[in-house]
Amino acid sequence: MSTSSRSSRTGPAPAPGDRPAFRGWRSVVVLVAFVVALGGGVFAAVRHPTAGAEVLVSDGLATAPMVPPATAPAGASPSPPSVADAPSVVPPVAPVLALSGPVPSAGRGTFGYDDRPAPVLGRAGELRRFRVAVENGSGEDVAAFGDAVQAALAGPGSWVDSGRLRLQRVPGSARYDFTVFLATAGTAGRMCLAGGTDIRVGGRPYTSCRTPGKVIINLDRWRLSVPHLVSAGLPLERYRLYVINHEVGHQLGHHHERCPGPGRPAPVMQQQTLFLNGCVANPWPYVEGRRYTGPPV
Repeated sequence: MSTSSRSSRTGPAPAPGDRPAFRGWRSVVVLVAFVVALGGGVFAAVRHPTAGAEVLVSDGLATAPMVPPATAPAGASPSPPSVADAPSVVPPVAPVLALSGPVPSAGRGTFGYDDRPAPVLGRAGELRRFRVAVENGSGEDVAAFGDAVQAALAGPGSWVDSGRLRLQRVPGSARYDFTVFLATAGTAGRMCLAGGTDIRVGGRPYTSCRTPGKVIINLDRWRLSVPHLVSAGLPLERYRLYVINHEVGHQLGHHHERCPGPGRPAPVMQQQTLFLNGCVANPWPYVEGRRYTGPPV
């Protein structure tokens, strides 16, 4: 077969470069079709999410409320209240006016002493030493009573504020000028009567007293104060300050005084255990740095 016959059966031969160009356009067409199909699928997926996607959206985004930035996340521990949130007023604690429970009317008649060393009270003047003792069987602690006596005589406002007197508590075995006793009513009554003072009111030992070298505090008064001061709301602590300074005042040579006028502080040497006579209870011999007195009895 000749060359001319093969040419007529297959047609003219393509020009150089014709077949590669055709293949390039075909590739472009295929690529465009793929992109169109892919874009339609993505568009469809966005418009019509699958069942799984719907659960994800409804559980995590669509129904969950937006939490403001200032709000703590759910389940977090609340922040502690600030000082501004705390109550501005603390209810006051009611003062103790008298102690509850029975008070022994009699003890053993013997005493235990506070043997702890104590500093000198006062800045100048004569030094007087004193002991502190509590009756055995009274139920009272000698150290606690010693602390109370020390506080009463230290002031400010006590006898040492004169600048001419110093006081010092010493052990029971040391040299001393006087003793401050805490005794049951029965023992206090006998001790006071032996020194020439009858402390009975209504037949029962009622007040405290001083006899030479002995300041005797009645346990009934130490624990219960007195009715008119309890009614007036006087704290038991302040009554204790008064009764110590009053009886030590007798030991220092001071005598009873009267109320100087209604509404004024009672002098410490007024018999505040028995009456106020219009004065206001006061436990101190010095008020605002000055010796405070009333008319003599």
